[in-house]
Amino acid sequence: MSQPTAAPAPHAPLALTMGEPAGISGEIALAAWRRRVEDALSPFVLLDDPARLRALSARLDWPVPIVEVARAGDARAAFAEGLPVLPQPLPVHPAPGQPTGETAPAVLASIREAVRLTRAGETAAVVTNPIAKHVLTAAGFDHPGHTEYLAWLAADGGPAAEPVMLLTCLELSVVPVTIHIPLAEVPRRLTQAAIVHAGRVTAQAMARDFGIDRPRLAVAGLNPHAGESGTIGREDIEIVAPACATLRAAGVDVAGPLSADTMFHGRARQRYDAALCMFHDQALIPIKTLDFARGVNATLGLPFVRTSPDHGTAFAIAGTGEADPTSLIEALKTARRMARGRARHAAAG
Repeated sequence: MSQPTAAPAPHAPLALTMGEPAGISGEIALAAWRRRVEDALSPFVLLDDPARLRALSARLDWPVPIVEVARAGDARAAFAEGLPVLPQPLPVHPAPGQPTGETAPAVLASIREAVRLTRAGETAAVVTNPIAKHVLTAAGFDHPGHTEYLAWLAADGGPAAEPVMLLTCLELSVVPVTIHIPLAEVPRRLTQAAIVHAGRVTAQAMARDFGIDRPRLAVAGLNPHAGESGTIGREDIEIVAPACATLRAAGVDVAGPLSADTMFHGRARQRYDAALCMFHDQALIPIKTLDFARGVNATLGLPFVRTSPDHGTAFAIAGTGEADPTSLIEALKTARRMARGRARHAAAG
């Protein structure tokens, strides 16, 4: 039987997952708690191994009290005095930068528990620290990635939803329609249905989670100059334009297909709330150029709010204290904003 998702819990703590223990996840969680006042962070609870975190805090000489809590709700009272941790024991504590498959079950258990707590209303949203897919895959993980695993968990054994990846910062929000595939395959795998699905899910999320009454979407063309009326490829005429027409017919405010090289300057960005891009780098280059440190990855189309820092495990600097926690801090803030927006939307009916 599928697990129902409780009504949004905007004031409950956020659930922050362990991430890859040999990477930077632990130290950016510690650093985020240390910046809780200056960054006005609301409470979060970390699902991790308390002993590992205490050892890491000592290694870095950061005075972060680790407060073990029995329930997620206890994190609100504990947060001012220490980092609340729901214990998720590890069989081994890997050295920084030296991952081991022995930790894979605990990493996945942390994700599962964060989802369970959020769907039960005990936490307001899931914020995931970076994982190392190759480590999990070697240990038997059979999902393409983090997002697909979350969609599988949300499905409860039924057909998994097709989530949509939103990258967002203060100045720009982008959605890549195709993601981690070779550039040469994009024209073949780009479909009207994929663009329409991404557009509908994005528009719904902008209204429900971000409080934008009538979201405006800008859709980039695939080819230079959006195909120049078919002289630089037919995809924009035969795939992108019909998808835009379908979205408009469904009531979505859409402009496009537009020439991607003129979509991301300051004045152009004022004309839309989110940009749909046809491939990975078309979306990620502009947002990472505008605000590399503060970009957040949010997964749209799930029955719960999920955000993540827009970076990886950074094995090369793990354990040094050099990792920048800004993206995690922004992921925590964005998750809180989305949870509150979803709660307001639910209350309004």
